Formats: sequence, structure tokens, C-alpha cells
Amino acid sequence: MILGIESSCDESAIAVFDCATGVIFEEVYSQIALHGAYGGVVPELAVREHIKNFCPLLDDFKEKFSPNVIDSIAVTVEPGLPGCLAMGRIVTSALAILWRKPVVKVNHLHGHLFSPFIELHGALGDGFAATFKAYLPHLSLLVSGGNTLLQIVHESGEIELIGETQDDAAGEAFDKGAKLLGLPYPGGHLIEKLAKNGDGNRFQFPRAYYDMKEIKFSFSGLKTSLRYFLEKQLEEDFELNKNDICASYQEAIIDVLVKKTEQALTPPIRSLGVCGGVANNGRLREKLGALADSKNLPFFAPTSGHSGDNAAMIAFAAFIQQKLF
Repeated sequence: MILGIESSCDESAIAVFDCATGVIFEEVYSQIALHGAYGGVVPELAVREHIKNFCPLLDDFKEKFSPNVIDSIAVTVEPGLPGCLAMGRIVTSALAILWRKPVVKVNHLHGHLFSPFIELHGALGDGFAATFKAYLPHLSLLVSGGNTLLQIVHESGEIELIGETQDDAAGEAFDKGAKLLGLPYPGGHLIEKLAKNGDGNRFQFPRAYYDMKEIKFSFSGLKTSLRYFLEKQLEEDFELNKNDICASYQEAIIDVLVKKTEQALTPPIRSLGVCGGVANNGRLREKLGALADSKNLPFFAPTSGHSGDNAAMIAFAAFIQQKLF
């Protein structure tokens, strides 16, 4: 049994992962409502909320489990907001001393990387290891508010970074674009909602590195392009065109993500995955799934509850790094 603790940004989360059966307990305290008033995460407020949230989270854990059932404690150590990461590590250190349990340090990005396989483990149990290794090398597209990168998980367990954003992340492009469009924070999912009723080919926005061989991403110019575009729109035209603008802006982001993924999807890759908060975007999943199908490869994506920051993925990543490699 592994107790997972996550506090890298604005979610306080704990989870229990049973190495035989999967995730058996998880809770997340979100701070979206608090930070929404400021248009983004305020680090000082996030730290304060972590201090408030971990006590009730641990109370809920203790109502269902004895600390004796826990074999180790997995905690996010990087990357993230320093103060927020510190809160998780302080909680973990205290529990480790109190319960006399070993601590497993987990990279937050590795938690996301392996999150698409959590459900597979739940279905296969003890048979998971052999099946999982048959999908390696695995190409993963990680898209979130703070990161956009492509990684390969090799058969040896080595994780190779093969491409990343040169400036802003795709999730930030969605949320900052939503702010320019007058939508509340976090607005990425609202762009997707409006885009469903829009024409993604109506307006043309830039696609950085699209026709280049380098596997790189850049979204800062896209945000600037949207700002200049909106400055030229009359208010009445904007209201009429909002759905098409959202669809076209979303398509510009997703086109680049899929194109660069396709460039990286070469032999001996045996499976494709997407992870991170933006992995919830239905259009992105649709296009990546079609890409995987065209290559006759399996496609993996996390459930909505495991795409954003959560402790289940941290405990699961600890299981992967301790037991499988």
C-alpha cells in the first residue's frame, strides 16, 4: 500500500494505491474558486490553503485506514511552486517519522506521464506489469498549464525528453486566450465548449514550428496574435463570431500538438499517450486517437479525475519506479 501526497500547485490531494488492485482511496481539495477571482494562481494563497486542507484530508484517510496498512509514502518533490511543494513535503516528513514509513520522492511530471495506465492496472491487477512493458517504448504528450512536452518511456524505464515548449505551455495558451476572450479563469474548458459550435477553419492563427523538423512548441506568439485580432473586432462582430474564434484558436493549438506528436511517433514506439490537464480536451483526444489508429498503435489517456493534479498518479508513479524498473 502506498499513500500518495500531492501539493505542487493549487490542489491538495491524498490517495491510497494498492499494488495488487489499484487506487482504493483518493480525495482532492481544489482551490479554483479562490484563485478564479485573481485570474490565476496566487502562490501565497495556495500555500495557506494547503495548510488548511491537509488536516481534513488526513482525517478522512484515518476514518477508513489504519496507518499500519501503509508501506510507504510517495510525495511530489518537483517541479511546482516552491511553497506548495514544501507543504506536501512537511506533511510527508511528519507522517514518515510518526508512522516510521519510508518516503518515495516522485517527479510531478512522471506522475502525469504514467497516469493513463492507472485504469489498465485496475483492470489487470497482478497481470499489469507484463502487459505494460509490452507497450514500451511509449510516447507521451504531456499538456498542462505549466508544461508541454513529448517524452518516451523506454523498455529500461529510462524517460527521454524529446521535445518541449520554448516559452508558454498549451494550457496557459488556453487559459490566457480565454481571459482575452472575456471568459473566467480557468477558461480552457470554456473555449472547448464554445468551439463545439464553431468553425475551426473560419480564422487563421499562427502555428509555430508547424512545418519545421524540430520537435518544439511555442504558444506565446499565438496569444499575441489573438490579442491583436480581438483589438480589431467590433463588439457586435465579436459576439457573432465568438464560437468561430474559439474553434479556430483551439484548432491552432491542437494542430501543432498533433503534428509534433506525429513527427515523434516513429518506430520502435509501441503506444501513444496523452496526459496533463489539457488531456481532458475532447478535440485533442479525438485527433490523437485518430493518429494512433492510423499507425495501428494503442492510445492511452487518463480519466478526467486523473488528468489534472492528483495524488493517485503520484502513488502510482511510485509503484512504477519501485516495482517495475
